[in-house]
Amino acid sequence: MKTLVIGSGGREHALALALSRDPQVSEVHAAPGNPGIGAIATLHDVDPMDGAAVAALAQQIGADLVVVGPEAPLVAGVADAVTDAGIAVFGPSKEAAQLEGSKAFSKAVMEAAGVPTARSFTCSTPAETAEALDTFGAPYVVKDDALAAGKGVVVTNDRAEALAHAAECGTVVIEEFLKGPEVSVFAVCDGATAYALQPAQDFKRIFDGGRGGNTGGMGSYSPLPWAPADLRELVIATVVQPTLDEMARRGTPFRGCLYVGLALTDAGPRVIEFNVRFGDPDIQPVLALLESGAGELLLAAAEGRLHEVEPPVFRDGASVTVVLASAGYPESSSKGDVISGVGNANGVSDVDVIHAGTAIVDASTPEEPDHRHLVTAGGRVLAVRAVGYDIADARARAYAAADLISFPGLQRRSDIAAEPLGVIEGAAVLEG
Repeated sequence: MKTLVIGSGGREHALALALSRDPQVSEVHAAPGNPGIGAIATLHDVDPMDGAAVAALAQQIGADLVVVGPEAPLVAGVADAVTDAGIAVFGPSKEAAQLEGSKAFSKAVMEAAGVPTARSFTCSTPAETAEALDTFGAPYVVKDDALAAGKGVVVTNDRAEALAHAAECGTVVIEEFLKGPEVSVFAVCDGATAYALQPAQDFKRIFDGGRGGNTGGMGSYSPLPWAPADLRELVIATVVQPTLDEMARRGTPFRGCLYVGLALTDAGPRVIEFNVRFGDPDIQPVLALLESGAGELLLAAAEGRLHEVEPPVFRDGASVTVVLASAGYPESSSKGDVISGVGNANGVSDVDVIHAGTAIVDASTPEEPDHRHLVTAGGRVLAVRAVGYDIADARARAYAAADLISFPGLQRRSDIAAEPLGVIEGAAVLEG
């Protein structure tokens, strides 16, 4: 099959790699892609937010499957445009994408479906916000109702900080704090049926020990030996299937990836949030361990026939991803800094260097007419992903490869997938 991946980040590079390694996939295209994706796919300069342009490109190249990576195009209805063009698309409709596009909508669906989640209030005035904060008490959890690129959530003991964040957002969802390690479970859905992928854990805070500002993710690993052995089955039965049934009842069937962010509390798993696409970087180690073909799995989901294909199969071993971020991240990002060592890192056995925020600039001179530099072009720049015999082995490989890469102001955490496994990210909040 011919596939087209929409997006330009690390998630899309990981998806393109998985598709390129599937014997059933004959061609991988990407729009707009990035320098890393360009090494394994044909890139097209098309705006991922322009549904008509994406659909036209899919028709032009004869794509059998379009995979929409980021949330913003999905919430904007890009999948609908591709569907209207008669091409299979892995990603929900604009209406179904409101599961991520609006935290309040997501909470309403969870309530109607009986999904176990945190108690919450949707607030649109300072008075409502203050009352909700006082109802739950500290730690305070304040979520922007709208899309915020993974950085719309504040968890703090400081009531003034919580109020200030709410004031910046407009409508917010105030939740009770869920105490327990966080887990990412990705469900591949076709509207009626779902298969859960192997769980992963994401490290959201910028600094070691789960401290500092929230980011889009600084690293991840899979599998999770400390998580319940039946977690995938439990999540499908208690979260995903009821949600699919409720969405179908509403006339907006959900096809694509339903990301379930969970807290493993003393009372059992509780949903922190839904996303309507694969998470980044937490999907990266999961895809590294996927042994069965990614192409047929996603195509079957897109075509509403997931029951016809076998559940995904994962290899033994483990995978760890370490993110390298630019100076100033997450508050800002430094762009144009020259990156060195990527080729050496890619040469390490069982390592992939995933591009997230990179660009190529022409540095040609009369003496060196074809000289180009790889430079930083975003907050999260690269992710170094390794596969090993176990978590410790994969972690050692990832950090050894990451040591070979440098650029000015490089930031990375040193404790991704370190002992103790299953730590609570944001533990500093509890200490305060």
